[in-house]
Parts: sequence; structure tokens; C-alpha cells
Amino acid sequence: MTTAPRLTRSRSDRWISGVCGGLAARYGWDPTLVRVLVLVLTLVGFGSVAVAYLVMWLVVPQDDAVIPATPPGPPPPTA
Repeated sequence: MTTAPRLTRSRSDRWISGVCGGLAARYGWDPTLVRVLVLVLTLVGFGSVAVAYLVMWLVVPQDDAVIPATPPGPPPPTA
């Protein structure tokens, strides 16, 4: 039996807090699409989605991925 991936805030795909990146990763969606949907729904819903976003920022844990300080370089040459 496989378990569904946990909902976590993304450390690698974030603009503000990683909520949209985490939702996109959890459901296999494009992060830009999620960000646009959150923006549109916030404007249409008179800010109710913004409140949900803030709650998720506080409640949803960050993922356990460790981001390297520097991006990896090219692979070493092979002989």
C-alpha cells in the first residue's frame, strides 16, 4: 500500500512562503498556474483566499528537502 505525499510548503519553489509551490507539488500541477489561481480567487473572493493562504503559511510544515548553498557544478571529466 502506498501513501499519498504529504502537503508541505516548498523550500525550492517559493515566492513568498512556498504554499503554492507545495500545493502544486502535492497535486502534480504547474506552480505558476496555482499562483495565478490564488491571485484571481483572492481578487474575486474579496480576500478570502488570502486568509486561507495565511492560515496555510502558519499550519502547513516546510518540506524536509535540503537546498544546497550553491548549485552543483558540471560533472568531473572522465578519463
